Amino acid sequence: MEIAEHINTLASEGQLLAEAAQEAGTGAPVPTCPGWRVRDLLRHTAMVHTWAAAFVAEGHTTYVPDAGEPALDGPELLGRFREGHSRLVDVLDSAPPDVACWTFFAAPSPLAFWARRQAHETTIHRVDAESARGGALSPVAAPHAVDGVDELLRGFHTRQKSRLRTEVPRTLRVRATDTGTVWTVQLSAEPPRAVRGAGAPKDRGVDCELSGTAQELCLSLWNRLPLTALTVTGDPALARLWRENSAVTWS
Repeated sequence: MEIAEHINTLASEGQLLAEAAQEAGTGAPVPTCPGWRVRDLLRHTAMVHTWAAAFVAEGHTTYVPDAGEPALDGPELLGRFREGHSRLVDVLDSAPPDVACWTFFAAPSPLAFWARRQAHETTIHRVDAESARGGALSPVAAPHAVDGVDELLRGFHTRQKSRLRTEVPRTLRVRATDTGTVWTVQLSAEPPRAVRGAGAPKDRGVDCELSGTAQELCLSLWNRLPLTALTVTGDPALARLWRENSAVTWS
């Protein structure tokens, strides 16, 4: 996906998040984030948006910690979220293509990294807000959902901090049934290695396959839908391994 597409997605997903949060109320529990209420979701996402915008706007080339979550609630908190989201969209939209700043995994450029990362961050938390409101979830467009799976498998879980590991090498396949996109994930005692668009190596079979629509895969792999939303074939232990060890956390 192009940078402009990510920025447009970020803009629309943030608006949907704010609308759902307002309808739910800041005291509503967030079923997809046990222990959180909508106020926690808004505080967290507002902080992340401000933190991300600062890297691009101020050109920080090394890690800078976040400034903390806003100690607000109710309409003031919702206003703070909207303000920070709007600023992030504007910062990304106006940044030069060659802006230099820190990122935390490989990308074609820092601007591409932050536009993509914040589009997916906001999508997942929009789903959280809608789960708190209740009713049907807004759809995740198939290209965006595919890219969300790709970022998770070939971005987040390439890092040393990934806990998705097995003592005995295993192979997990992830298949989007509506787009035909396939990822093959090699699991071992080291961080996973994922290849998109290629089948399993010829000398090894696939131990488990997770399949579903791109949206179902994206939301399930981000732990926003249960694994029962997917078709699991082969060894279900690898599906449980994903559920128990794949979570991406802030700290």
